[in-house]
Amino acid sequence: MSVNTANTPDGRGVLIYNGEMILLYTKEVVLHFANEPDQVFKGKKVGSLYLTSHRVIFVNHNNEALRSFSMPFHCMRAVKLEQPVFGANYLKGVTLAQPGGNWSGEVTWKLSFNKGGCIDFGQALLKAADMAQRFRPYDAPPAYAPPAGAFYCAPPAYYIPPGGNYNGFQAPTNVFPDQPPAGNVFMYEAPPPYTGIGPDRPPMPAGSLSGTATAPPAPEQTAPPSYEQATVLPQKA
Repeated sequence: MSVNTANTPDGRGVLIYNGEMILLYTKEVVLHFANEPDQVFKGKKVGSLYLTSHRVIFVNHNNEALRSFSMPFHCMRAVKLEQPVFGANYLKGVTLAQPGGNWSGEVTWKLSFNKGGCIDFGQALLKAADMAQRFRPYDAPPAYAPPAGAFYCAPPAYYIPPGGNYNGFQAPTNVFPDQPPAGNVFMYEAPPPYTGIGPDRPPMPAGSLSGTATAPPAPEQTAPPSYEQATVLPQKA
């Protein structure tokens, strides 16, 4: 697990890998940490939640020290769906830090869903993690390394797949019909460094990607052009 590695510097965009698919998206999700191994984990966080083919990503809506929270499936332990008699349903679990992921140790987290859908998201997460484990067993989390190269506006094909089906995984898109806002999803040139659901989709050649190719947008700048507006970059030599 890593902190502040899955967001653009302005905090508005989510960053995925080349070959990683967004399967579910929802907003108004509340994130709490039961233990706080670092100051960055203090307090309630409210933001958007992404289930991808390789991990769960939380992007904070507020300008706080924790801007994003990335949990690859292989870093998660003891994930449970809690249904208390009094109070809202919630997910909880333990996540191990990736070496180099801006913190160390492990942290216990809790996710609640203001817009509903906790049970469906939890079941989808458990299914996805199980499929990733069966596809390629994993042990200790690999070290986090910042991806080399640029990042780009993600093509529409990297959003929720038609019908919600990806490598045999059926996402409950009937419960989560929303898609990430246009222009908020960005993609590294690099492929995912860890296991996902089934075979990874082939990475797109960098020359066929569009959008900004050198640096993330700074807070005072506007976001890069959308996929449709962007021009195709020349092929690399």
